[in-house]
Amino acid sequence: MAKQVKSKKRVADHGEVFTAEREVKAMCDLVADECLRIDSRFLEPAVGEGVFLAEVLTRKLSVVKEKYKKSAYDYERNAILALTSIYGVDILADNAQVCRDKLFALWNEEYTAACKKEASDEAREAAKYILKTNIICGNALSLMCVDENQQDTDEPIIFAEWTFPFNDARIKRRDFRLDVLLKENTEDQYYAEQFSLFGDDAMGLENWMIDPVTHEKVPKPIREYTLIHYRRLTENG
Repeated sequence: MAKQVKSKKRVADHGEVFTAEREVKAMCDLVADECLRIDSRFLEPAVGEGVFLAEVLTRKLSVVKEKYKKSAYDYERNAILALTSIYGVDILADNAQVCRDKLFALWNEEYTAACKKEASDEAREAAKYILKTNIICGNALSLMCVDENQQDTDEPIIFAEWTFPFNDARIKRRDFRLDVLLKENTEDQYYAEQFSLFGDDAMGLENWMIDPVTHEKVPKPIREYTLIHYRRLTENG
């Protein structure tokens, strides 16, 4: 059984108590349908060592395996898609790194077992790059990145939106400030229904644009990258 407390000091300084596996599974069961959607996005604002995201990823990869196990290409692409859909923030750098390592180990074990000799180191490096981008060391209350002393910096938390707009191997990345994505959402509005991290549910958001592919109203990104094969993601870094 995994420990729920690392040290009394971490509890006192940061209120760090990890959720037990039984509770993690029970809470994920409450949104079971979303956990089984490969592209459904999850954000854990106090990610710790990633127990929630690991459970979500496990469930997503079970769907990928069930649907795409006969094709190494389809499995790999959809396993990458599942990985792009999970996001986390933690104020402690060691937690954020443990989370990245745990999620990659989980993903890589399933990927290697499914694709065997067709498994690619390029895909593995892309997976690590996605996790480095999606799991952020920051303050989920101020929505700012933090330094080695857990103090806010002047750098806002930025998340990448990953999509496969043409349903092929080309992936699209667009970066958004988390504080802007959440701006002007009232408390009632936030808790009344599931929040869409990059979608039109963020009412009151300034600086809208029309997506040229979907023609939907979406927030403007602060950076937008050219389409690239997902195995070559690190070239856009």
